[in-house]
Amino acid sequence: MTFGPEGILFIGDSDAAQIIAVDLSEHPKLDNSKVKLDNIDKLIADMMGTTIDQVQITDMVVNPNNNNIYLSINHSSGIPILLRVEENVLKQVPLDNVSFSKASLTNPIDKEAKDRRGRSLRKWAIADIKYTNGKLLLSGLSNQEFASTFSAIDFPFNEKQESSSLEIYHAAHGKYETHAPIKTFIPTTVNGTSQIVASYTCTPLVVFPIDKIKQGKHHKGKTVAELGSGNSPVDMIEIASEGNRYLLIANTNRPLMKMDFKDLESFQGELTKPVVKKGAAEGVDYVNLPYVNVQQLDKMGDNGFIIIQRESNGNLTLKTGNSWWVK
Repeated sequence: MTFGPEGILFIGDSDAAQIIAVDLSEHPKLDNSKVKLDNIDKLIADMMGTTIDQVQITDMVVNPNNNNIYLSINHSSGIPILLRVEENVLKQVPLDNVSFSKASLTNPIDKEAKDRRGRSLRKWAIADIKYTNGKLLLSGLSNQEFASTFSAIDFPFNEKQESSSLEIYHAAHGKYETHAPIKTFIPTTVNGTSQIVASYTCTPLVVFPIDKIKQGKHHKGKTVAELGSGNSPVDMIEIASEGNRYLLIANTNRPLMKMDFKDLESFQGELTKPVVKKGAAEGVDYVNLPYVNVQQLDKMGDNGFIIIQRESNGNLTLKTGNSWWVK
């Protein structure tokens, strides 16, 4: 999920290979600066009249216009639900009477496609989505020969879609790859130009220009960091503090990472040789923040962030991050 202009929430549906734009502009501005919900998985299960093992939090997003927090939930039956945090209470968002529009993807990965372990690849038809400057940007897999795809879709939706296949050097694997999807990305500026900063599983960090996304073209991204093998990125955000910009990356098997944009912008090279040592990092420096097991991450205001974290005592909590660490 991601927000666009005027309270429009974009929801990616990989199974149906479509994007749904939902108008949530009527929801009022809330003060969620001190939000904290403990045992959120149990709260959700209780709301749905089921048990924790039957529900999954698939995403969390904050509306930058009013700080409303939304959670997408998937029940084991396949029924999706949208929840909103209101004064530390979870409330279901009714979607039967909202204004919406849809856009279907061109040439998504087949429902029957499998990876080398026999797992379905269809869930990667849409890996991540972000909105910027009148376009919805999307990473995922297609049926092209080079399956890793990055797309730009006009909003309001029309028939126009531009897609490029992507190739990157995966330092932990020691080879160029064209079939791994971008797991998470942000549109931003690097040295004054519009760029995509993206991360893949195991965990290369790649930069490429937005204007290179041209219909039917193939593009090689610039690998600027290897953040450690045996890991998959979960979410990525950009925040600002005291005039500086930082990249925060949540991971499956690593702590929350902070990268200074000054280091990213001053890095002149790119990784083109294998990182042989298991779990080792190369390229642009970063620091590990004292947040582990972060399952969801999003921006809250200009310099704050919010997380869903599994704490050491087993508590799954939704809470704000301490902005002291982002300086």
